[in-house]
Amino acid sequence: MKIQEKYILRCIELGKNGLGTTAPNPMVGCVITAGERIIGEGFTSPYGGPHAEVNAIHSVSHPELLKEATLYVSLEPCAHHGKTPPCTDLIIGSGIPRVVIGIKDPHSKVAGKGIAKLKAAGVEVVCPVLERECREHHKRFLTFMEKKRPYVILKWAESADGFIAPEKELREGEPEPFWISDRYSRQLVHQWRTEEQAILVGTTTAVEDNPRLTPRHWAGKAPLRVVVDRQLKIPQEYHLYDGTAPTVFLTETNQLPEPREGIHYEKIDFSGNLALQVCERLHELEVQSVIVEGGRKTLCSFIKAGFWDEARIFTGRFPLKNGLKSPEIEGKEVSRTKIGGDLLRILEND
Repeated sequence: MKIQEKYILRCIELGKNGLGTTAPNPMVGCVITAGERIIGEGFTSPYGGPHAEVNAIHSVSHPELLKEATLYVSLEPCAHHGKTPPCTDLIIGSGIPRVVIGIKDPHSKVAGKGIAKLKAAGVEVVCPVLERECREHHKRFLTFMEKKRPYVILKWAESADGFIAPEKELREGEPEPFWISDRYSRQLVHQWRTEEQAILVGTTTAVEDNPRLTPRHWAGKAPLRVVVDRQLKIPQEYHLYDGTAPTVFLTETNQLPEPREGIHYEKIDFSGNLALQVCERLHELEVQSVIVEGGRKTLCSFIKAGFWDEARIFTGRFPLKNGLKSPEIEGKEVSRTKIGGDLLRILEND
């Protein structure tokens, strides 16, 4: 492995520390070396804070070393003013003579401008390095920028004999989730919720399960709750109206309830392509990633439209014998893992 590849891999490793906090900014990692040693490291702060390059440069205890240093970064440094000043200005001002970049930034405000600005200032620039690995790391940001939609993760749990939900007769009492997966899998799902920007559920699942869609069993930020509710059938005393997380209802009705803090309504055309409209609306809201939790009709609408990138499917230990069949999906299986008593398969849309 070449030394520049080694340090770009370290950038990717550092960048993962920003998962769930940097969006809509990408989760970038940065390493600064002088000679054969690392003198500074950083990753993107939560949204609104300094970028990876700024944090790495400010971490250097002997700034005079920057004039002989190489800066490695997983994504092209920005050259425009946003919530923070351009990273290229700080790099140039610090006297760093060489910059190694994983991949170019497709954002219209960057898109090669950062590289051009560095070169114009006399900085040696190497790009790309480990392009495939950097694209995988930045897949949420790149999907949002290049495909104009969020990175879509489908998630469901199915019984050992392929059912996603039981017959209604098996449900007792007040609406609540019917658990197919075990507590270890459920905790992992709560971790996932802190890592993505939004989580989506359909009307039937919301009415039957009364879900919270928050990460109660993992520390982290709650995702935006997105609810597909054509006629606003979900009772307002349900958890989705409790204000514990910002919530968007996608509906077609004009009869909207009284305004509530944290609750927002967006109109879509339910006679059209549902998955397409959801993706378009989430893109407008600058949502870069979404977990689609169900139910079957909602999941199948994304599968049929081809608007999915990853499917995370838990298979429980026990059969249901009857009920609602799991969605049918084809994709490339990239992993198969035991989580407690469950099997977790992850598919990619190839």
